[in-house]
Amino acid sequence: MSDSFPLSDLPVEEAIAPLRDALAQHRNAVLVAPPGAGKTTLVPLRLLHEPWMRGRRIVMLEPRRLAARAAAQRMAHMLGEKPGDTVGYQTRDERKIGSNTRIEVVTEGILTRRLQNDPTLDGTALVIFDEVHERNVPTDLGLAFLLDAIATFDSDVKILAMSATAQTDLFAHALADT
Repeated sequence: MSDSFPLSDLPVEEAIAPLRDALAQHRNAVLVAPPGAGKTTLVPLRLLHEPWMRGRRIVMLEPRRLAARAAAQRMAHMLGEKPGDTVGYQTRDERKIGSNTRIEVVTEGILTRRLQNDPTLDGTALVIFDEVHERNVPTDLGLAFLLDAIATFDSDVKILAMSATAQTDLFAHALADT
């Protein structure tokens, strides 16, 4: 996918270059942009072909099943594909992930289960926590499990926290220590 994308006029485009630089140089980043800026749908697509990805996948955590499905469907549509191709999703009740899926949008329980079964998240380069301003116990638990796995297994998995508000103190503090 090239950067000449049909929705390149979304406000989050201004943050893409600095975000790429931040993730190339650091393990973690926090992105704050207003609702509707394109965080959920454009950021994963723009980061997919970064050199540090090395062909691995992005796992994006969405707090609600409907949001997970809608985000994956929108990104797949933007690529002219269907869910399960480059972009897929998994919730407790539904799974649309194929062998070529590179962006997986999942709910909190799915991420927690994956970390319990495979703490290294083999084949994953980036975990995106979307909507972190909507903090809840499952999201915090997923972050804690992920940070522990990264420290324990010396993993190079990167973490991106995205929020519509500047209230990202917990995530920024937790990510600064890793």
